[in-house]
Amino acid sequence: MTTPTSTPASLDVAALQDLIGTGQAPRLIDVRTPAEFESAHIPGAYNVPLDLLREHRDELRAHLDEQVVLVCRSGQRAAQAEQALATAGLPNVRVLTGGINAWQAAHAPVTTGTPRWDLERQVRLVAGSIVLVAVLVSALVEPVKWVAAFIGAGLTVAALTNTCAMGMMLAKLPYNRGPRTTVDQVVRALATDQR
Repeated sequence: MTTPTSTPASLDVAALQDLIGTGQAPRLIDVRTPAEFESAHIPGAYNVPLDLLREHRDELRAHLDEQVVLVCRSGQRAAQAEQALATAGLPNVRVLTGGINAWQAAHAPVTTGTPRWDLERQVRLVAGSIVLVAVLVSALVEPVKWVAAFIGAGLTVAALTNTCAMGMMLAKLPYNRGPRTTVDQVVRALATDQR
């Protein structure tokens, strides 16, 4: 079994485009929420949200024997997914450097759908709003300032651990669910598209 590394192997946009252009496209696994995936994704990518991948990594591993490239918004969630797959013993996993943001910045082809705010933007909105309201209310009710401190502490922990509890909670909202993705759907799609 492969042990997870602290720095996942990566692949930049130009190298991925070259692989796709030469007919040697790796399996593209997009670990964003279904709603984010629906908004814009690389053609041919499979949506396997990070929480689903973590929970079913051993089951998915059986269908990912070839080269795999993990995609998210910027690369952070994909790096977490790479660690989860590495603990399941899956070799040949790389992370798309810069994620879908870099892909779109390079004007590479994208399949688009219903536009939605990405999860990181939603976290900034919710956290910023809570802090702003807490500071304003604390002018009248002084102890409310601790709500702002709590959010600040949460953001600090999120940065240090590269995880985000608020993001995980927001991902469960109906707005972020989009079309429901199940492990059965993913396995069926991976099994029917054998390369």
